[in-house]
Amino acid sequence: MQTSPAHAVHHGDREIETLEEFDAIVSARGTLSGFRVQAVDLTDRTRELLTTDTSGAVFLGCRMRPDAADKLRADGALVLPPVPGLPFDPYRGHLYAPDDLFASLDKGYEATPDALAYDWFRRTRTDGDIFASMLRAVHDDSMSDALDELLRGARVVGVMGGHAMARGTEEFRGAARLGRALTLAGFTVATGGGPGAMEAANLGAYAAPYDARMLEEACELLAVAPSFTPSVTDWARAAFEVRDRWPKGNHSIGIPTWFYGHEPPNAFASHIAKYFANATREDGLLARCNAGVVFLPGAAGTVQEVFDNATPNYYRSRGEPTPMVLVDREHWTERLPAWPLLRSLARGRSMEARIALVDRIEEAPEALKRLAG
Repeated sequence: MQTSPAHAVHHGDREIETLEEFDAIVSARGTLSGFRVQAVDLTDRTRELLTTDTSGAVFLGCRMRPDAADKLRADGALVLPPVPGLPFDPYRGHLYAPDDLFASLDKGYEATPDALAYDWFRRTRTDGDIFASMLRAVHDDSMSDALDELLRGARVVGVMGGHAMARGTEEFRGAARLGRALTLAGFTVATGGGPGAMEAANLGAYAAPYDARMLEEACELLAVAPSFTPSVTDWARAAFEVRDRWPKGNHSIGIPTWFYGHEPPNAFASHIAKYFANATREDGLLARCNAGVVFLPGAAGTVQEVFDNATPNYYRSRGEPTPMVLVDREHWTERLPAWPLLRSLARGRSMEARIALVDRIEEAPEALKRLAG
C-alpha cells in the first residue's frame, strides 16, 4: 500500500493554496477577509472577487483580471502580482514534483525549469540586485512553509551521503535497500535530493510498495547511465524510464539546492523542496529529521552535515537529541575521522546515548531503532 506524509494543515486555516480551497472558503464562509491566497490562478473567479469581502486579505502571485485587482486594493487587500519573466514562481504554494522540475526533458536537460532556474540564479546572485535576492528569499520561504505543512505529524529519517556514489555499484544498491527498509518501517525518508547516495535512498523509498526484486531490476536499469556526468539528460531519462515501468512508487522528500547547480535533483523524491540558499536548505533538512539521521560515506558536504546535526544535539537547542548513525567504520575513523570527534563531543551528555557507528548499511535501521528506544 502506498503511504504518504501527513496531510497539509494550514496555519490557522488562513492559507488558500488551490482553486478548490478558494471555492470552498468562499462558499462556506462568504468572506476572504484576513486570508492569504498563494499562487492561485483567479482569472476565472472575477465575480467571486468582486462580490466577496477581501479586507485585510493578501494575494501572493495570484493571476486575476485588472478590475478584480483594483477592487481588492480598494477593499484594503494587499495584492502582489505575479513576477513576469521568471523561470520559477517565488510564491509557489506547494513543493515541486519531479515532473515540474524536469518538464521539457525531451528537449534536453538545458530546456527544463530546473536548468533555467539555475541559469537565472547564476546571472543574478553576484550582481547585488536587491529585487533578485528578495525573490530568492520569498521563494525559499515558500518552500519552507510548504515543507512544514507536508511533514506535520510525520516521522522523518534523513539519509545523508555523497553525490559521487555511482549507479550500478554495490554501495548504491545498499543505500537503496536502506531507503526501502526505512520506508517499510513507517518512516518518511528525506535526503539532500541530489544524485548518488541521495538518489539511491529516494529510489529505495519509491520502491517500497514493490517486492525486493523490483528494486534490483530498477538498479540494473539505472546503471546504463551511472552518473549525471557527462549527460544530465541521459541520467534523468533513465530515472523516468524506471518510474514509467513502476509508476506507483512511495513518497519521500528531496531537499536540493540551486547553489550546487551542477548537481541536478533526482526524480525519485516525490516531493522536492529546492532552495536557492544552501545554508537555509542544510539547516532545514536536518531540523526536520525528527526521527534521526543516517550518514553514509561522503566527503566535505556530508562531514558538514554530521556536525551541523551534532551541534543542536550537543546544546539540545531543538529538544532531546535525535539519533545519529554513521555507516562504514573505516570511512569515519580513518579516511575522514569524524567519529572520534563526534564521540568526544557526546561524552557525558545526553547525546552520547543517541550516536552509533556501524560497519554495514544493513545495520543502520536496527541501530536507529536502538538509539530511539
